[in-house]
This record gives sequence, C-alpha cells and structure tokens, in this order.
Amino acid sequence: MHEYGQDAITYVRHGGKPSLFITYTFNPNCKEMTQNLTNGQSKTDGHDFFARIFRQKLIKFMNALVKGQVFGSVKHWLYSIEWQKRELPHSHILIWLTNTLRPNQIDDIISAEISNPSTDKNLYDIVIKNMVHGHAALSIVCHHA
Repeated sequence: MHEYGQDAITYVRHGGKPSLFITYTFNPNCKEMTQNLTNGQSKTDGHDFFARIFRQKLIKFMNALVKGQVFGSVKHWLYSIEWQKRELPHSHILIWLTNTLRPNQIDDIISAEISNPSTDKNLYDIVIKNMVHGHAALSIVCHHA
C-alpha cells in the first residue's frame, strides 16, 4: 500500500495534480454477487466473491474511463483498493487528462441530483437505494435542499 502512495506522489511531482479523483465503491447487492452465493450463505460470507467481482467491475470501469475516454484522453492513471470497516472494497482512482476539463464540462457528464419520481421513477428508485447514505436518507429536507 505504501508503494501506491509513493507512486502517487511521484506522478504529482512530475505530472502535476490529477484532473480527477474518483472513489469507486462495491455494491454488495449486484447480481453477480447475489447469484453466486450458495444456499444459506450471506453476503458477509463471500469475501472471495467480493474481491473477485469487485476487481472485474473495477477493470471494466477503468477501461471505460481510459480506453473509452469518458472524460477525454487519459495521460496517466493509478488506483489503490482498500477495504472499508463494513467489509466492502472501494478504490481511489487518480486520473491525469491530456486536456483538463472545465467545471461546466464535468456538469454535462455527471449529475448529483435526485431525479423527479414522477418523471423517471426507475432512476429515482436506483438513486435513493444506492446513492443516499446516512442521515440524509432519513430526511426529505436534505433531498431537496
């Protein structure tokens, strides 16, 4: 783990600050996870599944970012994988783009708002289930503030 930190410092020293810092988190309710558990096995029993499926999904995500150029041409990238206290893996990803994005360009790609349930109920349900955490999930005021 220390090596990854040293690599990141080297990249910053030679290439400047990263254009993007992304946290990629594993969803233990994904179909690959739930379909591969045997009878009587809970999600907390499947650390080997967690690791394998998370890595496959992370590689697919990185391919979309780097080869698919979702944010543009990628000059450098690196990531580290960590395990959270609640036993789920997540990854910190640093990406250096050839051409830096302006904030309004990022806003065209990424949205951080809860959709209107009367307009798109399916998207609303997905966001509420997967993206709203902690106390914000308990208060409708936080959803519309």
